[in-house]
Amino acid sequence: MTVEDMMVRLKKELSHSRYQHSIGVMEESVKLANHYNIDNKKAEIAGLLHDCAKHLNNAESTKLIKENGIQLDEIQKKTPSLHHGILAPIVAAKHYDIMDQEILDALYWHSTGRAGMTPLEKIVFVADYIEPCRKFDNILHARKIAYEDINKCILMVTDLSIRYVLSKGDLLHPDTVSTRNEALFKVKQGIKGL
Repeated sequence: MTVEDMMVRLKKELSHSRYQHSIGVMEESVKLANHYNIDNKKAEIAGLLHDCAKHLNNAESTKLIKENGIQLDEIQKKTPSLHHGILAPIVAAKHYDIMDQEILDALYWHSTGRAGMTPLEKIVFVADYIEPCRKFDNILHARKIAYEDINKCILMVTDLSIRYVLSKGDLLHPDTVSTRNEALFKVKQGIKGL
């Protein structure tokens, strides 16, 4: 399946705004991949498909989780908004013919991040926050920092994400905390690259 074919299918599945967001993440992922000298084709596909399971309702998500024998942790069970990341690799494999594990992992981790993210995972994680449709405080600074020090950008977006989750009184996934802590260690050590 070509990227163009994927775009046609995705446009039918997602709302207009979610599709525009996906295009923005795809384009930002390619720019970041080119900047950091990693495979921009994988970045293009991972950026485009990161929200490919976002259209599923709770019943559909629950069914897919059960059918695939996915074991959710306690926070994932109580936070349905995380399910689209967990299910994105399954939807991408089944409906978009994606078998590349590196791409599938980038889809899985795009919401929470994790300690030890691969370069592609970092790129999609950051692109999801800084793509052109996003509007939040310090977005222009985050976009600039992404191309200067990706770990500093990860620290910035995890801080913003954690504050947002806490302000809503929602559960915070420990993978996001691990992502933040690792980024902070790297920033303090002066490690700027992937």
